[in-house]
Amino acid sequence: MRLSSIFKHEHLGISEKEIYGAYKIFFGTLVSESRLRIINLLRKGRKNVSEIVKELKIEQTVLSHDLARLKRCGFVIVEVKGKFRYYKLNEETIKPLIEIIDKHMSEFCVHILRDKKEVRK
Repeated sequence: MRLSSIFKHEHLGISEKEIYGAYKIFFGTLVSESRLRIINLLRKGRKNVSEIVKELKIEQTVLSHDLARLKRCGFVIVEVKGKFRYYKLNEETIKPLIEIIDKHMSEFCVHILRDKKEVRK
């Protein structure tokens, strides 16, 4: 199987370099603790900027940059209701993916953190 065949749009001529670039963008989005906190908050339901700022105690400028990245990469979807913009997790792709990641982390990664704590004692 060619690497490019993992993408649904293989007919668009996506190069291997572009594929790895897309991986870097996707996983780079998950590197930020503040973006992960936003993702986890939105798992509970849609929120507007004021609600996110209040619950996460995050600066609005940082939040705006993070939401722009999450939106651009398809992690969140924006709904406009009157004068408010509500952000919600992409329930089709990101929500199930985060649930898979949680399962994987609880089985394979959390023990690493616990082991590090034991070594420090």
